[in-house]
Amino acid sequence: MGIQNLLRITLVFTLCVILMGAYTRLSDAGLGCPDWPGCYGMMKVPSQHSELMQAQDAFPGQEIEPKKAWLEMIHRYIAGALGLLVLMIFILCLKKLDAPKKLPTFIAILVLFQAALGMWTVTMKLMPVVVMSHLIGGFTLISLLLLLYLRTKPLRIPAEDFVARRLAPLALAGMGVLILQIILGGWTSSNYAALACTSLPICEGDWYKNLQLTQAFNPFQGEHETYEFGVLDYYSRMTIHVAHRFGAILTTGILLWLAYQLFTQSQSVMLKRASLVLTGLVILQVGLGISNVVLHLPLGIAVSHNAGAAILLLTLVFINYALWRKTNS
Repeated sequence: MGIQNLLRITLVFTLCVILMGAYTRLSDAGLGCPDWPGCYGMMKVPSQHSELMQAQDAFPGQEIEPKKAWLEMIHRYIAGALGLLVLMIFILCLKKLDAPKKLPTFIAILVLFQAALGMWTVTMKLMPVVVMSHLIGGFTLISLLLLLYLRTKPLRIPAEDFVARRLAPLALAGMGVLILQIILGGWTSSNYAALACTSLPICEGDWYKNLQLTQAFNPFQGEHETYEFGVLDYYSRMTIHVAHRFGAILTTGILLWLAYQLFTQSQSVMLKRASLVLTGLVILQVGLGISNVVLHLPLGIAVSHNAGAAILLLTLVFINYALWRKTNS
């Protein structure tokens, strides 16, 4: 199998891992298995009577919920398969003389760190800073895999499209703002703050009088038996949620401006199409965010919101790559 085909498959697997991670987290199944990498000391969810007895002896007082445990294990199985795919990419890049070396090496190291974060997510009982870091690691991984894929194929915008190249700093700024917004989204989710505000456009009541910035964004929240369902008070969660909404407004404005500038100034059909895709994704993402609030975080829409963020980030990676790459001579 060629490296490009392998990278395509790996990108799909990475998106599946991100979505399965979101589904698991939003289903409150992050601690469905109290140990790692197995589940109650086994490599599958205990189901037979003897296995259940063994699990109860090993984890006394722990309620076994098969549905949540299976969600967590399926997430781990897919993540394990992803790790093997990344290993194959790393080996192929080392063997192929003209293939990049530094980027696949960094990706391989990142996957190992992601595995460690997955373990700490369980052993540290869903500590928000660990959960958020694990989520950001997934987004970083899929972005770097796309970058590696783009580097294995010729992609140049026409040399005469110099006007579009002036938009490169704006595109980079747009991607930076989007990354910050994704981090805010991860912090909102890991602190169970998604429903802290249930009215539009910002929040109900005198929210601006009760902001708790120091507590809301302190990564060290003390020692707790578990962080499941959050440990922050309402006003801290409300502050996180409000920050995410303001971030969404800023991000939407910058990305739509970037899309408009790309469409009106670029001569490249590729960039014009990318600007239309960017516009559609931003509008869709805003709609999903509003739906999460209005419909009180339905599982399907919440997972789709995570998918939208990932695809939006990939679109910005592609646009930045196209604008910053050297032109054809």
